[in-house]
Amino acid sequence: MGLEERLADGSAVFGVVGLGYVGLPLAIEMGKAGSRVVGFEVSDDKVAELHAGRSYIPDVPTEEVADLITRDLLAATTDFARVGECDAVVICVPTPLDDMKEPDTSFMESATRAIAPYLREDTLVTLESTTYPGTTEEIVQPILESTGLRVGETVFLAFSPERVDPGNPVYQTRNTPKVVGGVTPRCTELAVLFYERFIDTVVAVSSTRAAEMTKLLENIFRCVNIALVNELLVLSERMGINMWEVIEAAKTKPFGFMPFYPGPGLGGHCIPIDPFYLAWKARQYDFHTEFIELAGKTNEYMPYYVVQRLMDALNTQQKALSGARVLMLGVAYKSDIDDMRESPAIRVTQLLNAKGADVVYHDPYVPSFTVDGRAVPSTELSEATLDEADVVLIITNHKSVDYHLVAERARLVLDTRNALGGRVADNVVLL
Repeated sequence: MGLEERLADGSAVFGVVGLGYVGLPLAIEMGKAGSRVVGFEVSDDKVAELHAGRSYIPDVPTEEVADLITRDLLAATTDFARVGECDAVVICVPTPLDDMKEPDTSFMESATRAIAPYLREDTLVTLESTTYPGTTEEIVQPILESTGLRVGETVFLAFSPERVDPGNPVYQTRNTPKVVGGVTPRCTELAVLFYERFIDTVVAVSSTRAAEMTKLLENIFRCVNIALVNELLVLSERMGINMWEVIEAAKTKPFGFMPFYPGPGLGGHCIPIDPFYLAWKARQYDFHTEFIELAGKTNEYMPYYVVQRLMDALNTQQKALSGARVLMLGVAYKSDIDDMRESPAIRVTQLLNAKGADVVYHDPYVPSFTVDGRAVPSTELSEATLDEADVVLIITNHKSVDYHLVAERARLVLDTRNALGGRVADNVVLL
């Protein structure tokens, strides 16, 4: 029985390499659709958690993990030899930037080399790790073919960008449309059949490069527009205009406008990083992506702007930042999740430490975090902690935080997220 038949009748076994924010939700949806899934991890701790029926990803309920483990629809392992059991394997590993803002493909290369020796003929491999156009064919394909397999003939290869939005209560893995592009038309056809087993809508494009560029366009669009409102925020502050009020007014237009919001900087694994994949690749074509680089420069400036505004606000209280107790509210990169990846709170804390501030934080989702190897003290949010703080700095607007208490009790608040709803008061400064 061929791969197409196994996908059609539901007998195919699926593998997922990397069981993090992308891979684990994907594996769960595969299992919920009735397919047997083998998850591959290098972390013994994650494998142990899954075997115990526990989830370590907020968007994945523990009950769903436990149910699939009990029904033998989900297994987790560090033994990559079990790739030989799989009819389709998805690679979901990080693709960070190095210190020079160039793509670090080492995790992807390691994952591909780990699975390549064990792939059977007539197996589908898809890459979901976000990267620059050409990666699938230039890096993954040669590694697979080094074992004697031939892409499009004895093994099938496609790219399908992950579109995970942690904490989104509406759009999750199954109901977020999936873009798929294969190295050959047959690769695309089989990849579509594969994803249709557990994704509601699958959108085929002509090539892996088109699929790779699709993800970059999505995030560059957001990066550039966030940079635009951040720049206008800085200008509006000088002009005495409330930019948050302006955005609320502008979004009443039912066409031709999409609201984006300013903030203390970009966070997460996508928007701060993905645009630079394309900027790096473009240089190989003697092309400079000026919009991308300008947007990056503008967004990277925002933590510095936050600290300057904090200093200005303290000055109105005849208080220096050096020695001031700063209570940061929210350190995750976005509201109502525990993800600290690229969080602007990290850079803001570094800047505050450098200026001699006494920084503590409260975040109901993040019990601990370190900056430059030093733990940042965590504290409960109470009248006492608010009384002790010279200034409260709202970095992330978690819904569970009692902002009424903050506004009433804090002697000074810098609100970078409009968490207080544009509250006008002597003790509140809006970024």
